[in-house]
Amino acid sequence: MTASRTDSSTVSRTDSRAASRPDAETVRRLPKAVLHDHLDGGLRPATLVELAGEIGHTLPATDPDALAAWYYEAANSGDLVRYIATFEHTLAVMQTREGLLRTAEEYVLDLAADGVVYGEVRYAPELMLNGGLTLPEVVEAVQEGLAAGMAKAAAAGTPVRVGTLLCGMRMFDRSREIADLVVAFRDAGVVGFDIAGAEDGFPPADHLAAFEHLRAENVPFTIHAGEAHGLPSIHQALQVCGAQRIGHGVRITDDIVDGKLGRVAAWVRDRRIALEMCPTSNLQTGAATSIAGHPITRLRDLGFRVTLNTDNRLVSGTTMTREMSLLVEEAGWTLGDLRTVTVNALKSAFLPFDERNALIRDVVLPGYGI
Repeated sequence: MTASRTDSSTVSRTDSRAASRPDAETVRRLPKAVLHDHLDGGLRPATLVELAGEIGHTLPATDPDALAAWYYEAANSGDLVRYIATFEHTLAVMQTREGLLRTAEEYVLDLAADGVVYGEVRYAPELMLNGGLTLPEVVEAVQEGLAAGMAKAAAAGTPVRVGTLLCGMRMFDRSREIADLVVAFRDAGVVGFDIAGAEDGFPPADHLAAFEHLRAENVPFTIHAGEAHGLPSIHQALQVCGAQRIGHGVRITDDIVDGKLGRVAAWVRDRRIALEMCPTSNLQTGAATSIAGHPITRLRDLGFRVTLNTDNRLVSGTTMTREMSLLVEEAGWTLGDLRTVTVNALKSAFLPFDERNALIRDVVLPGYGI
């Protein structure tokens, strides 16, 4: 009888804690997982200023704080095309081996400082060839920088594992070539593929050859869909291309009326296809109107496998801690909600099943007091 009472009280305390709204310090310390984050959208402002000075590239501002403010203001235009245009400056300093090594290493260290225990970083190698590097040399440099960052983070007592997604650009024609690159580096830290860039007018099926090759090689991939374009983009990404996850996917709500799910929405929910949702970024590009009203909360309540992500930390002026805190403060999220999206991310990570389970069991759940 004593054991039974003890078990009951433990469960009660756990349930009570999960239902609580965590304070800022608690959120900062929580283990986090991010699936949708662009390498070229997350540089440190000071690093960008320094590297731009070395190559003679003109920036909108040369003070790091002023530059960060410029990025945030430019990204708040509500226009995805203008949002993407801000990458001109970060890409300018990522054309050499040295620039890639540094930005990749710092990327990992910044994740670790934010409490991230697993991250997937994505970038388009074809946009980093202006300095004379080949596609394989770009990937090798980034992987070396990521490895250096992970080693330093582990030595500092804040270990983080980072996998890489290589992106094809949907407005160009090199996606099949990038798919080959993913296969070539699949045992060297590259865990999957994506297509990125302006969505409207560039349907994912244009890159079907890349997706068919990846499926034949048993390589997972995600597709940006349902951000600047609506439900047809999501349907095509899933049913024509075979995506295992959807990047953003906020427009899935177009297929939900009065709580009733249409066929595409039901397919996404019932097959546990993860939605890589990025609240702050979606506000900036006009895909959502507020944090409180962002579809992530509604979709969570309807049983979708939603995940929480930063998209571009420099461009959006954000971190995983900030994204979590905004949902707590403006959408009423609890500790249990934050745990759910973190576990969701790891369940859908492009990692082997046993490694995902180990991260959930040994790192995330203990960090949430389970």
